[in-house]
Amino acid sequence: MLSYRAGDPLAFKELYRRHSQGLYRFVAWRCPRQAWVDEIVQDAWASLHDARAAYQPQAAFRTYLYQIARNRLVDILRKKEALTATDMAQQDGQAEFERLADAAYESLSPEASLQQKQRHAILHAAIRGLPGEQREALVLQQFSGMSIDEIAVVTAASAETVKSRLRYAMQKLRAQLHKLTGEGAPA
Repeated sequence: MLSYRAGDPLAFKELYRRHSQGLYRFVAWRCPRQAWVDEIVQDAWASLHDARAAYQPQAAFRTYLYQIARNRLVDILRKKEALTATDMAQQDGQAEFERLADAAYESLSPEASLQQKQRHAILHAAIRGLPGEQREALVLQQFSGMSIDEIAVVTAASAETVKSRLRYAMQKLRAQLHKLTGEGAPA
């Protein structure tokens, strides 16, 4: 980002290569309407471009970028009409998950592929059932590989709050998976 700030256009290309898929997944998990995901991601990259001259490396670049996208989502949610809980549950990251999952299953046997898809569908249904703040923290940690401190910056919460959200998310996830699959003991 420092190279891009200094005027190197190839640096932007590298930033995009490294972070575009993770940013898209993060937004897809958080966004209640699939139709908004592309708009938010595009706006995040445009905002990054517009703010490049003022960029100061106070946190990891990924944290900075995700925070831009999260702020844009919050802005859109404030402006758009309220969604029903059904709309949110059906659309929350589902299309992106299906696209990525289908690509991952291509090398498996048909039987193994079906079993894997079923397990992932159960897991993702359980994740979608978590409260928004807990789901956000879990997705940032597990799917984006962020540390507790990075999640705290992105979500504008304290590290202790993030730890609590993650702990409650894992407890609820274990209980929900036990309920859905009957395997293991509930936490």
